[in-house]
Amino acid sequence: MVSDGESPLTPLAQEALEALASAVPADGELTYEYAYEVLAQEEDLNQPAAEDIVEQLYNKGHLYEVQGKLRLTDYVADQ
Repeated sequence: MVSDGESPLTPLAQEALEALASAVPADGELTYEYAYEVLAQEEDLNQPAAEDIVEQLYNKGHLYEVQGKLRLTDYVADQ
């Protein structure tokens, strides 16, 4: 168990997070479909792989959901 509560991301998950962070619209929210589209274009991921990465990022606290849309956590956006 990691002492600071964070487990490291895989290189692919880190790249996906960076791709999503660079694609966040001005309102700060991503639809799931748009997130999958970004990952398909930027990381060459198919739909199931993109869904898996989004789920990993969500489970590790890098993304959260508000009314069916995804947002990046503040500490991710500041990096």
